Amino acid sequence: MKTMTGKQLGGACKKEFHANSFEEIAEMSKKHGMEMFQLKDKDHLKAMDDMQQLMKTPEAMKEWFENKRREFNELSD
Repeated sequence: MKTMTGKQLGGACKKEFHANSFEEIAEMSKKHGMEMFQLKDKDHLKAMDDMQQLMKTPEAMKEWFENKRREFNELSD
């Protein structure tokens, strides 16, 4: 099992996510982001805005996602 923080995943906090695959950890981070969105947490809203800007360029988003996947894969269990 590997661990990444919200900040490592492009988020706004140090919450730790633990998973066996990058897909699992990305889904956990997404769920947390939605919870923080509902709470209108300003730091998380800023991180989401940054991510939305990145998503405007599909190639940049793909590169970002692959870099995060690589970072996850390089972590020790």
